[in-house]
Amino acid sequence: MSVAPQVWLIDAHYQIFRAYHSMPDLRAPDGSPVGALRGYTSTLIKFLREQAPTHVAVAYDHAMTSFRNDLYPDYKAGRLAAPEDLEPQFELCAEVTRGLGLPLYSMERFEADDIIATLTHRLVERGAEVIIITNDKDLSALVTERVSLFDLKKLEQSGPAEIEARMGVPPELVSDYLSLVGDSVDNIPGVPGIGAKSGAALLNHFGPISEIPDDFERWKRLELRGKQRVFERFRDGRESLQLSRQLVELQTELPIEFRIDELRYRGADRGALEQFFTRVGAESMLERVPRFAG
Repeated sequence: MSVAPQVWLIDAHYQIFRAYHSMPDLRAPDGSPVGALRGYTSTLIKFLREQAPTHVAVAYDHAMTSFRNDLYPDYKAGRLAAPEDLEPQFELCAEVTRGLGLPLYSMERFEADDIIATLTHRLVERGAEVIIITNDKDLSALVTERVSLFDLKKLEQSGPAEIEARMGVPPELVSDYLSLVGDSVDNIPGVPGIGAKSGAALLNHFGPISEIPDDFERWKRLELRGKQRVFERFRDGRESLQLSRQLVELQTELPIEFRIDELRYRGADRGALEQFFTRVGAESMLERVPRFAG
């Protein structure tokens, strides 16, 4: 009987943006910017060398906007356009991802988070263990005993206990929590006037948002300072809460077809990488690649 594998899922755009903000303005021989590309590539090579994954996949944002912008045009306001010198590097990052032998998934109108949520859902159904490489708190909602988050920089793995300690609520309530308190990074409104402490208190006392009563009498046993005021804000903020829930909710049923064997890591394509690294002026990176196919 075969044992289901451990599958690593990488949130590519998080790593690309982190590389962009941490790397100097490096240029290819033709003068095009490659700083983010170089940093991103180094991150992937370091991961492959240190973690030696047997199965891995990369999730990629198809564009800077998604169906969520149709629901709320201000979603991720201020982050809908990539810096001018980063925009041309996205396709280079996709190219080097494939050259390193990593399967890449994206879908029009959906975000990498939705790709990861769908892959995670399907993999767990098939008995796999999933480790998601990201620092995105939205993906904390996916964590279970079989799903964890991994911080590549700190080399820290977070399971249910770590997520609850960090967020104030268990993973299964993270989406409800973000819907209540909002998220300034993604410009999710939440319920005006409900902050982290009161939001966590509500969810830990009542459970999911759907179980929070509209009758203040049932709030009497809630240990929360100013609960009358919080109740009124919750009651009056239903419309904003409903919108926020739609924005926060991860899509787990996208039409992505794959076999687990397709995620098996078999090594990089030496020929493709030789040409690619020469083109972008990063020839020395080839010798750092830990494994080549075939």
